[in-house]
Amino acid sequence: MTLYDINIQAADGRQVSMADHRGKVLLIVNTATGCGFTPQYTELQEMYTAYQAQGFEILDFPCNQFGEQAPGSDEEIHTFCTGRFGITFPQFAKVDVNGENAAPLFRWLTGNTTFDGFDRNPAGLMMTQMLKGTPGFKTSSDIKWNFTKFLIDREGRIVSRFEPMTPLKKVRAQVEALL
Repeated sequence: MTLYDINIQAADGRQVSMADHRGKVLLIVNTATGCGFTPQYTELQEMYTAYQAQGFEILDFPCNQFGEQAPGSDEEIHTFCTGRFGITFPQFAKVDVNGENAAPLFRWLTGNTTFDGFDRNPAGLMMTQMLKGTPGFKTSSDIKWNFTKFLIDREGRIVSRFEPMTPLKKVRAQVEALL
């Protein structure tokens, strides 16, 4: 199975093929509106505005699996994100990213990447302390928290996995290199 064989659900309920994004550089993000990382929407929108014309897309997937930090409906989440952060990139239906109900896209992403630990910055050290007792924390490729990002090249290959506290300037540099 390739990325382009997967269907995803739009916020309005219709099925969308990932093949619709063939030939683009993609940043796929699981998000939450009530998370400490939610302000990343500002930098994500800046990146999207700067690079969309060059074939860059951000695909936003709200997820309520981590601390129940995305409790609203798809419409409420979208209204919050467009009103507070002015996002214009595609936002899809809320999904599970881990477990038996994980969306096929996230099963594919986690099945083709590994968790290499959090960045060694204060936020990363805090997250490690918070989650270190979780079964499989270090060995599982499961997504550990909101705002995990996957960078995909124009051929549909995963280039990088970024944990939530990875500085967005590092993400931006890799996006620029692919464009």
